[in-house]
Amino acid sequence: MTFRLVYTAGFFEDLDRLTEFLLERDPDLAERGIVTIKKTLAILQDFPLMARRASRDDPLLRELVVPFGSSGYLILFKLTDAQTVTILAIRHQREDDYH
Repeated sequence: MTFRLVYTAGFFEDLDRLTEFLLERDPDLAERGIVTIKKTLAILQDFPLMARRASRDDPLLRELVVPFGSSGYLILFKLTDAQTVTILAIRHQREDDYH
């Protein structure tokens, strides 16, 4: 079963911020980062439950690690119904918590 991905405005704001950070340092690195994130999001369409739980209280709130360089990113998402995954946020693993 393929899930429909829905993105929040907060996710796009996070993605823009992360992209700008990389663009200032290395445009090629920024492009590779975006490609890596897109590939990972495509995996969520088929396997959202493979990601770890992000909350003890809500088994449908999950986060997926996106390896990139020496660390990576975390994508926070929620299974909102039997066919939909809502992408809530993305952050670099070295940033403060986003919950």
